[in-house]
Amino acid sequence: MASKDPIHINPAHKGKFTAKAKAAGMSVQAYASKVLKDPKASPTLKKEANFAKNAKGWKK
Repeated sequence: MASKDPIHINPAHKGKFTAKAKAAGMSVQAYASKVLKDPKASPTLKKEANFAKNAKGWKK
């Protein structure tokens, strides 16, 4: 069974995807959908988008 330890995000990377979404003039979820559909998007950006999609369902 998976542990319930919180996700640790490097403080240097915190908010990067949100900033990219705002720069594109989109919400985080809309930008994540766009990135995941784009075959030319970098693997790192796709990982960030996938994380944003998954984190949407987490409760605080």
